[in-house]
Amino acid sequence: MASVEMRNIVKKYGDGFPAVNDVSLDIADGEFMILVGPSGCGKSTLLRMVVGLEDITSGDMIIGGQRVNDKAPRDRNLSMVFQNYALYPHLTVYENIAFPLRLKKADGDEIRRRVTEAADVLELHEHLERKPANLSGGQRQRVAMGRAIVRAADAFLFDEPLSNLDAKLRGQMRTEIARLQRRLGITTIYVTHDQTEAMTLGDRVCVLRKGLIQQVASPRELYEQPVNLFVAGFIGSPPMNFLPAKAHGGKLETPFGTIVLDQRRADAVGERDLVLVGIRPEYFEDASLVDEATRDVGTVFRATVDVTEWLGDSQYAYLPFDAPPEVAAQLRDLSRELDSDQLRTQAVVSIDAASRLREGQEAQFWLDSRKVHVFDPASGDNLTRDAEAGAELTRMAGEDRAAQVEQARAGALG
Repeated sequence: MASVEMRNIVKKYGDGFPAVNDVSLDIADGEFMILVGPSGCGKSTLLRMVVGLEDITSGDMIIGGQRVNDKAPRDRNLSMVFQNYALYPHLTVYENIAFPLRLKKADGDEIRRRVTEAADVLELHEHLERKPANLSGGQRQRVAMGRAIVRAADAFLFDEPLSNLDAKLRGQMRTEIARLQRRLGITTIYVTHDQTEAMTLGDRVCVLRKGLIQQVASPRELYEQPVNLFVAGFIGSPPMNFLPAKAHGGKLETPFGTIVLDQRRADAVGERDLVLVGIRPEYFEDASLVDEATRDVGTVFRATVDVTEWLGDSQYAYLPFDAPPEVAAQLRDLSRELDSDQLRTQAVVSIDAASRLREGQEAQFWLDSRKVHVFDPASGDNLTRDAEAGAELTRMAGEDRAAQVEQARAGALG
């Protein structure tokens, strides 16, 4: 097992386009790191440079303290699980898992022991004599993971391994991958475009945009303290709402009324003619369902409901608002980049499933003023981000994870 260090990694293709542009990232021994971002952000290219399937234009790739830029993939001792499983159709499950050991000319007893151990971990014993064509998608992916496990590699690399599975299987396999990584305590780099996978699996998440790192943090820090508009819009489902506003005197004048900022945020924002106010859907509520003590810490406003979506355990209401043309255009551009159709001149608010609000009705809503973010529309920077609070969230997550890795390794040695 080993740490992975990337030092100013650049990947340029023949036309000079930088698919990865000056990426520096440290991944600790035993850490589960997620590389996430929309299509074309460079995450898969970066992973392929780690394993050696892509040449590095400039920079240093260091694995276990050794520079590996010039090492072939077979000499890096890494295990990679691909999106398409990459199983041999003519071999049984047993032989697919055993394949990397046979390449290394391991003896028969060693092969049987390692394949049996992998089958125990992944619950594949009853399928060892079957062929891949007779397995479900989830079973095939477990076989691919078994082949990675038996190599006793320094790190696992996953390249969108669940994207070919249906929604139910994705949820099941996500749990299995998390359990496996926690059990083995092995360094893992996982590429995905699915922010749900990123938020549920990773110790830390690296958000990429056009080959550049936007933010590296624990899932909770990304959610609660996003560094800019891009991260705020990418993380969260439904995504954060962005409202145009004028900032003056410690207040924000928004399409839904006045929001009073606390002193720290008011000082950070200052006086500005145009800002974007970021509010997550769950920070709203039907005002009629909010008790008086809670109402006092937020803002109550009136709005007309355009559409409602009742999901049983939750409910969404869509509230249109007016925005200057430049803001509407910026939201459309960001929505296209994020492969989302929800960043528009409407707020998506999450309200209690018990609410009886209906389409076309004007009603009172409440929002939690303590949790709003304020962004500079020109730079995209989060003006109200509490960097110290965010760093503390990631530090605590790192300490918890380090303890889990030590426990996993102690169990393995025992």
